[in-house]
Amino acid sequence: MALGLPTTRFPGGEEQIRDSRYDVLFEPVRIGRFTTRNRFYQPPHCNGMGNLRPQAHAAMRGIKAEGGWAVVNTEHCSIHPTSDLMPEVLQSLWDEDDIPPLALMCDAVHAHGSLAGVQLAYAAYYNANKLSREIPMGPMGRPVDGTFPLHARAMDLADIRNLRRWWREAAERARRCGFDIVNVDANFSTIAFQFLSPRNQRADEYGGSLRNRARLLRELIEETRAGVQDACAVSVRLIVDELCGDVGLRAEEEGIEAISLLAELPDLWDIVIGTWAGDSPTARFAPENDHERFLAGIKQVTTRPVVGVGRFTSPDTMVSLVRRGILDMIGATRPSIADPFLPSKIEEGRLEDIRECIGCNICVSSHFMMTNLRCTQNPTIGEEWRRDWHPEILRPRDREETVLVVGAGPAGLECARVLAERGYDVMLAERSRELGGRLLHESRLPGMTTYLRVRDWRAGQIARLPNVAVFRESIMDRATILETGAAHVILATGSVWRRDGVSRLNGRPLSLGAIPVLTPDDIFAGAKISGRVMIYDEDHYYMGGLLAEQLARAGADVILVTPEAELSAFTANTLELQRIALRLDEAGVTGLTHHVLVGADSGGVELRHRHTSRPRTVAVDMLVLVTARQPVDELYRDLAGAVIDVVRIGDCLAPGAVFHAVHGGHRAGREFGAAEQEIPFRRERIDLARV
Repeated sequence: MALGLPTTRFPGGEEQIRDSRYDVLFEPVRIGRFTTRNRFYQPPHCNGMGNLRPQAHAAMRGIKAEGGWAVVNTEHCSIHPTSDLMPEVLQSLWDEDDIPPLALMCDAVHAHGSLAGVQLAYAAYYNANKLSREIPMGPMGRPVDGTFPLHARAMDLADIRNLRRWWREAAERARRCGFDIVNVDANFSTIAFQFLSPRNQRADEYGGSLRNRARLLRELIEETRAGVQDACAVSVRLIVDELCGDVGLRAEEEGIEAISLLAELPDLWDIVIGTWAGDSPTARFAPENDHERFLAGIKQVTTRPVVGVGRFTSPDTMVSLVRRGILDMIGATRPSIADPFLPSKIEEGRLEDIRECIGCNICVSSHFMMTNLRCTQNPTIGEEWRRDWHPEILRPRDREETVLVVGAGPAGLECARVLAERGYDVMLAERSRELGGRLLHESRLPGMTTYLRVRDWRAGQIARLPNVAVFRESIMDRATILETGAAHVILATGSVWRRDGVSRLNGRPLSLGAIPVLTPDDIFAGAKISGRVMIYDEDHYYMGGLLAEQLARAGADVILVTPEAELSAFTANTLELQRIALRLDEAGVTGLTHHVLVGADSGGVELRHRHTSRPRTVAVDMLVLVTARQPVDELYRDLAGAVIDVVRIGDCLAPGAVFHAVHGGHRAGREFGAAEQEIPFRRERIDLARV
């Protein structure tokens, strides 16, 4: 079949100016002795680079400053070896040798006229000091969080005096790094908040009344002031509500009151809600600006500027929060990762160019995987230094050539966009009428609507490029591809779910013929579901749980089985695990963990306990396999021997999550025409000269 008719293209490049509605976002804000250039504030956030990869970290923060963020902060920065969070990759200011790596970040941020902030922190209970082997401390003696077999000991008054000294010395080092703002962290895992929380049951002057429990936070603010010697502003990052009812701090009770007790001591209040999972819910479970109900009233008890977060992607929402006196600065962590140039694009009137955060929390997973930051929308994040990728600048084409991209899913769209931005003529062929590939189906699952932003932003950018021709409803085969005359073909033809039982734990097909077996593809295609349904999930991300929820809410009796200890186990890395368990329970889904699929016969589905090998048979009417996927790469094999350059990208090369596909598409487009490198990125190495 020949290529279909190309779609209409719209020219871009017109000069644009900022809409006056957004002028308030570009007003200066006074923070201590400094004045910001606008109201955009990148709060502290983890990134998987930290003190192990300081050049990568500095480059990433520098890009944020270049993109218009007036304040750019570090992540958690430990002040002392008794507060060691290894193996998590964070920052530290334990001694003089920690100054140069953080000075790199300050220089990168200052180069673009922004203020650099550091989040001084001392973990309590969250840490087991696995690297330093120092005994952890907290307000009270209790086991450390998690499963590590160790207790933290209760701090006595001498420990508190030591803590104050360590804190002041760390603040002094922060000043010498070149930081403009030093943050006193009273976040969920830190000592200041553990003292402040009603969970603190101490009987001395640091326990009991709110004033007593706030004593340590007050003292740490004062020690910070003493350490920075008026050279830096001082901010406080504070949980105003623990999201755990009467057993924790609540905004309408002691949360706002705690701020009123310390109202004018810091130069800025940075407000947090609950734990990390509570403060950064995915779009599946919370809309933009979900925190506003906790922020109301703070401005009535302090004259200091207030910053808060809420996965802000709409400039109109930002303006509303400022004009209504809720916030003075717009805190945006995940949106600043999805688009480091968000402030600049608003200022330049280029709203359509903003890559909106989809709220998937793949960025959060980077921290738990202890590697460079990654993002579904922005494939350049974390690659700024090691691959020299800039989110807004691409190397021009090397020569005039036409490239054919087959498949308009996330990988194909991103690849076509990058190639066209570089100046290549691009033909993008898609077998369906609608662009988006897997995104079309997955975005229709419960709570997944924002995933369409991955398609929409790329399709919108492509539509404005005169050198891209998009051909819809075009089924490509060897003959059709050769007819195009393209010397370079990039296949982004996706993948399909397996129905033979092959998975991570099953290396060969299973005997499943005695029961109807479906895959997610069948359900997307409208397969009729009836009776009792088992979903066997070895994908471990969102697909199994979402299908279980959807089918259960449609009336099916659903049992979700996994060999892992948790349902949708990978989502612990995206902070969704607890919410997913609650959602599945509400939908009436029965969960069964630690069980491996063995086969099926007339008696039902055969399972085996993963650790004990005890067999179990479950009677069901249908089995849905969410196990593994196969690349749709027949076209690649058909083109073998043709005198053209053919490569595979995205799921066609190796199935993965959407962020893998986008990154693969971006890399293929950016590296097209370049000489292949054996090691395609720079690495940071230990300086043995100092050993």
